Amino acid sequence: MLFISQEATPYLPESPLADLSTLLPRKAQEAGYEVRLFLPKYGNINERRNQLHEVIRLSGMNIVIDDTDHPLVIKVATMQSTRMQVYFIDNDDYFERHPSPELETVSHADENGERTVFFVRGVAETVKKLRWDPVVINCTGWLTAMTPAYLKRVYNDDPVFRKTKIVYTLTNQSNVPAEPLDPQTYKQLKTDGITDRYLASVKNKPIDFDSLNRLAIDHADAIIVGHADVSPELIEYAMASGKPVLPFECDFEQNGKALADFYDQILNPAK
Repeated sequence: MLFISQEATPYLPESPLADLSTLLPRKAQEAGYEVRLFLPKYGNINERRNQLHEVIRLSGMNIVIDDTDHPLVIKVATMQSTRMQVYFIDNDDYFERHPSPELETVSHADENGERTVFFVRGVAETVKKLRWDPVVINCTGWLTAMTPAYLKRVYNDDPVFRKTKIVYTLTNQSNVPAEPLDPQTYKQLKTDGITDRYLASVKNKPIDFDSLNRLAIDHADAIIVGHADVSPELIEYAMASGKPVLPFECDFEQNGKALADFYDQILNPAK
């Protein structure tokens, strides 16, 4: 099972999003799933302290965004508390080499559109190189919200993802970008092969937290409500989709069984 998250402890300070992004894969691991986690390699993630090292065989690919090549660098570490393997998507253009008190999504918010596309495509390309077919991909955080659309509309014919179920976790707005993504992001989505038909949630409107979450719901196979204070409008939109929704009515820390049962339901709908 693959988890893709915007940020996670212990690599970044505790926050509702970072804590949830660590809790979900840990509970899946405790339920018996083989779990891997993908994160952006922000500049303030200490490589030495967290024992990150580059994986040469996975690095070296270029991802083209707006006609410019951006080298993809993959680093890996082991989360000491769980022995979980964690992969980091890195690139000098989108993730600073020198630590900063703020994440790049805040300090260089004008690049968030390109940064999101690079991160999502970087994860997909790396999973292909790993030759590992995840049965479930669970995305958490607005930076991951384009993942379901890319996997369903760009990578849908790839054998690695053909049978994968995609789960999107709705979160609160504690780590939301102040401004919508660059309008050019819509053009990039189309350039990458996602047609207007599948972009209704972001077409002719600001690509902000709400529209990104709606786009994710449109293409995900199931939705988890990860926080108690998720936007009621987004929950209503998810419920109206007719897809399985796990409501926030239990403490995942204390009741991991509800989460494990939900994943099982997604994988075995006939049960």
